[in-house]
Amino acid sequence: MISDNMYYLNIIKSLTLYTVVSICAGCGNSGKQDAKATDSEAPVLDTVPVFILGADTLKKTIELPGELLPYEQTDLYAKISGFVQTMKVDIGDPVRKGQTLAILEAPEVNTQFEEAESSIHAAKAKWTASKDDYDRLFRASRNSSPGIVAPVDLERSLDQMKSDSATYQSARQKAKAYKEVSAYLNITAPFEGVITARMADPGALVGVHAMLLTIQNNKTLRLRVAVPEMYIASAGKARKILFSVDAYPERQFSGILTRKTGTIDPVTRTELWEFEIDNSKHLLKAGVFAYAKISITRSGPSFVIPSSAIATTLERKFVIKVTQGKAGWVDVRQGMTTDSGVEIFGNLKKGDTLLVKATDERKSGSEAYWKVR
Repeated sequence: MISDNMYYLNIIKSLTLYTVVSICAGCGNSGKQDAKATDSEAPVLDTVPVFILGADTLKKTIELPGELLPYEQTDLYAKISGFVQTMKVDIGDPVRKGQTLAILEAPEVNTQFEEAESSIHAAKAKWTASKDDYDRLFRASRNSSPGIVAPVDLERSLDQMKSDSATYQSARQKAKAYKEVSAYLNITAPFEGVITARMADPGALVGVHAMLLTIQNNKTLRLRVAVPEMYIASAGKARKILFSVDAYPERQFSGILTRKTGTIDPVTRTELWEFEIDNSKHLLKAGVFAYAKISITRSGPSFVIPSSAIATTLERKFVIKVTQGKAGWVDVRQGMTTDSGVEIFGNLKKGDTLLVKATDERKSGSEAYWKVR
């Protein structure tokens, strides 16, 4: 009886120990599962490259197209109708100021001038005679007894002398006018240069305002460059430029800034700048295109960032700045583009942290592991 009781007691103890061990094992597994659940619920931060914003003086060289023009150019026209008697020059001929370039023939003009010369002689002879009559009567009225020369005769003689004098002066002016007209038959060079066009030959009948020749002064050339409005302030200190032309691709030429239009063309949004070019060796030709290099320098420090750091949407252009570990959008305006990046303007300061690659998928207030590149 005692042995049976001991047997049942041992069985009870074994069951109790097994239950305790099972409960303890269950408790341990539950703790591990809770830890795994907690770990899976914690957010995983992605790594995002950022950089520290720095300020520097922006310098760059831009290349703009330009056109070379003669310093002086004019078309020479016929002032009166006539025949071309002589053409003394042809295209490419150098000429000096005042040189006769062409001679026209108009017989009627010469005839009118000769008639005017004859009228001068006749008017002068008549004026001289009336002046002598008046002088004789005037002396007689002073030296003779009163009443010898009637006052009315003296007055009539004075009026005749004045009338003849006016006729003489009119004839002189008329002859001068015909002389000036006849001078138009000789076409002369208004300045030193070279003939670039010839539109008539000897024997041709030319009318009033018919173009005969074109003359250019290409010893000095004008280089005109249209400068975009975004560059006009930064390039304002530029006085000397370098440029090249297709005819001499291996050479560079220089020019000096002499004048600006002082206004922005509303169509092209540019200001026209003009440079003077010394062409005494006549290497350059008027009318060719040139490629001018202009140095650009900002007066103050600028922010230049990689183009990838600027995000653009339909509504805005912005960068993403990190403040207290959180991302934020900052609107910016884009300036000049350089080899190192893009110039921006906005509510930024030196030392700000910006994302290297901005995108509208990175919302304001988001967090990440910001890694400075």
